[in-house]
Amino acid sequence: MPSERPRRPAPGRRLPRQGLRCRLRPESGSAVVDFVLVGALVVGVTAAVLQLALGLYVRNVLVDAAGEGARRAALLGGTEAEAAARVDALADAALVDGYVEQVTVTRGEVGGVGVVTTTVVAPLPVVGFLGLGGTLTVTGRAVDEAALVGVKEPR
Repeated sequence: MPSERPRRPAPGRRLPRQGLRCRLRPESGSAVVDFVLVGALVVGVTAAVLQLALGLYVRNVLVDAAGEGARRAALLGGTEAEAAARVDALADAALVDGYVEQVTVTRGEVGGVGVVTTTVVAPLPVVGFLGLGGTLTVTGRAVDEAALVGVKEPR
């Protein structure tokens, strides 16, 4: 019986296929699984980065609104109600309407100088604008003009 040696094809010709087993590799179909796993990871990381960006945006908007509210109350003749209305207007314009939970405006002294402090409390955005129990508290301060010029004004 002649020895079984693998046949070599003539130049330019290929050997006939020897069935399905030869064509399938042990790793066939793994590209689909890899795509799904990597795709899920990329989507998760992208969602986390976008949520972090939203949280930072909300914080910056609230800090700016608190500062603007404090400056409004610190003007000569400015009231706490005007400051709270200004904070609500700015937050509603940049965020979802009614997002701010509480606005507190107080007058005091820091180092002998009259200061207006505005504190804003809003939900911490965890999933979109939904806050799941946490709150974000920011503060804005401004020098009180009435205290600088020595005018007593109604509060």
